[in-house]
Amino acid sequence: MNKSATIYVAGHRGMVGSAIVRQLLGAGYAPESIITRTHAELDLTNQAAVRNFFAAEKPSQVYLAAAKVGGIHANNTYPADFIYQNLMMQANVIDAAFQNGVQKLLFLGSSCIYPRQAPQPMAENALLTGPLEPTNEPYAIAKIAGIKLCESYNRQYGASHGVNYRSVMPTNLYGPGDNYHPQNSHVIPALIRRFHEAKVSGAPSVAIWGSGTPKREFLYVDDMAAASVFVMNLPKATYEQHTSPMQSHINVGFGSDITIAELARSVGQVIGYQGDIDFDSTKPDGAPRKLMDSNRINALGWQAKVNLHDGLGLAYQDFLHQTGC
Repeated sequence: MNKSATIYVAGHRGMVGSAIVRQLLGAGYAPESIITRTHAELDLTNQAAVRNFFAAEKPSQVYLAAAKVGGIHANNTYPADFIYQNLMMQANVIDAAFQNGVQKLLFLGSSCIYPRQAPQPMAENALLTGPLEPTNEPYAIAKIAGIKLCESYNRQYGASHGVNYRSVMPTNLYGPGDNYHPQNSHVIPALIRRFHEAKVSGAPSVAIWGSGTPKREFLYVDDMAAASVFVMNLPKATYEQHTSPMQSHINVGFGSDITIAELARSVGQVIGYQGDIDFDSTKPDGAPRKLMDSNRINALGWQAKVNLHDGLGLAYQDFLHQTGC
């Protein structure tokens, strides 16, 4: 690792971006070598602003963790925002990076890039083999475009300009910096809020949408940050040995999944909720299973470290801190 490199972390206030900053600082990078900008300081959908930023700062590496994200409700309500804003941010940052001599860039995608009916666990070669989940298709299309942007710049400018842009696809993430909004959050932060409020109010039961039978995989965000830095710093020959020019992304998962019912019981246990859990099977379940095949990154030498029980405890402490409870 080049500890003297100047590194731009796009999206440093988000859950993943802030974890990447923590990981870099913990690995010995100097605070002054990490470049960040808030949305108020730099609107990544503004092409001219992004170009001016790169021309002035000249980072040597980029972690592209900035994205508009949300759960099913948000994706269904704002599909145009999700596809437009993510496409623009990615295109602006990746091209400005290239135009200003950045040779190393890491793009962070999402497990929703894979077809809704992809074989489980979902391997990298499942990309573009079938229809996507309709509820988050616009977001998924944008993320797929980000992968293909990186691959296209590598193919066109890798030999001539030393461009080496990589992509990692995380499974469902949770942990410090998560969004605990009552409507627009993902499943773990939503459950943490719901069980905490039920505990405080003394509610006799908590209602959970769906049957509780679908299975999901969850990865603690600091493990994802560690994986991101790990992949960014792999030797070029090693990365290319485990990928191909038009299938260059790498999955990052925990390695196992649990049912939503098991997850709900685990969250309730961590929070200390003593009431009942009711599953409303009249509500949609979503995909029956979403498990990532992480054999590729495991073979490269990376493994997740934080188990779900410990991670949920850390996430609950973050919720209490964020909400002032």
